[in-house]
Amino acid sequence: MRIKPFKGIRPPKDLVEQVSSRPYDVLNSEEARKEAAGNPKSLYHIIKPEINFEPMLDEHDPRVYEAAALQFAEFKAEGWLVQDQEERYYVYAQTILADNPLSGGKEKTQYGLVVGAWVDDYLEGRIKKHELTRRDKEEDRKKHVRVLNANMEPVFFAYPHRDDLDGLIARVCAGKPEYDFVAAPEGFRHTFWVIDDQATIEQITNIFAQIPAMYIADGHHRSAAAAGVGAEKQKATGDNEAEFNFFLAVCFPDNQLNIIDYNRVVKDLNGLSSEAFLEKVAEDFEIEDKGTEIYKPQRLHNFSLYLDGHWYSLRAKEGRYNDADPIGVLDVTISSNLILDKILGIKDLRSDKRIDFVGGIRGLGELKRRVDSGEMKVALALYPVTMQQIIDIADSGNIMPPKTTWFEPKLRSGLVIHELG
Repeated sequence: MRIKPFKGIRPPKDLVEQVSSRPYDVLNSEEARKEAAGNPKSLYHIIKPEINFEPMLDEHDPRVYEAAALQFAEFKAEGWLVQDQEERYYVYAQTILADNPLSGGKEKTQYGLVVGAWVDDYLEGRIKKHELTRRDKEEDRKKHVRVLNANMEPVFFAYPHRDDLDGLIARVCAGKPEYDFVAAPEGFRHTFWVIDDQATIEQITNIFAQIPAMYIADGHHRSAAAAGVGAEKQKATGDNEAEFNFFLAVCFPDNQLNIIDYNRVVKDLNGLSSEAFLEKVAEDFEIEDKGTEIYKPQRLHNFSLYLDGHWYSLRAKEGRYNDADPIGVLDVTISSNLILDKILGIKDLRSDKRIDFVGGIRGLGELKRRVDSGEMKVALALYPVTMQQIIDIADSGNIMPPKTTWFEPKLRSGLVIHELG
């Protein structure tokens, strides 16, 4: 893999909590407007620039993108964002605190390297994807990159872990961090170090040159948009070495990442009674009534179903899936084929309005709430996919079904920005 250090644009230490934000795609415009209220330094004014207008204005109006560029210029003029004078790498650590339900009672930290990733590695398939992108969302991010001439938010990559990189990062993190704070509202700790030692920078570049591939964990649309704009600039200038040939990424070792469940709720039983529905489910699954206490799936091919105030454990029967098929073995495929499609008639997870998706960060109590409220009829909880499954699928050139992976914590936006030159 080819990577490079860059002159990051960052907030001063005393402003980082005011400037940094959640990623643009984890909240809607109204939620961003509320979080940014009373804070002119919030990055939402740049990454969700529609909040600077009345709510009725279309977020894709040209004036919205122009406002993003004006806000970016103002942030730099006010000193809320300042560019490093030399090219650097950075270490970005995310910590799930012990009191967070995701921690299992034990604090957990993942350490990522912030780098400039090479556009050609994406275009030529060495940066591997496991999801399809939607053209409209991709074009929205391209417009944003073009008007700002910058990657405002990083993409989230995984690489095959290496002891030499782990040791190097540990040495960097033994020093004093540049930023260290717990972010509201999600409550994760974010710690950030600047690597300014030239020998260490060269070591990192050389080690990455030995890595054959990286994997997009989160940020498929941002990756496609950033690489697309870089390719446009390559074609227009013929320059393959300029800064626009690289885009902003945080690269984590694959053995540190935290993938959580991504669950489903459905509005109706496709005309079936609850009894008839469970009888059909029993054709392909071993069912055990777990009563009224929340039941969480315990392993792959074990599912949790909530219906009429009761939780059920479902275990897919032998012969209902193919362990040799990297897509067919996924629990999201098994449940889609044998329950959502076969019984409930839901053919397209992307477009069917009868189904919705709930990230495991909200807990299984959110599934219960939505069913008990009458909004939904049935909920289905899945065991999380593994990083190895994602790698196997990406390596085979396959694409995962929609709404399969949920990585947590999300990257904080605004800790560092990459300008395209």
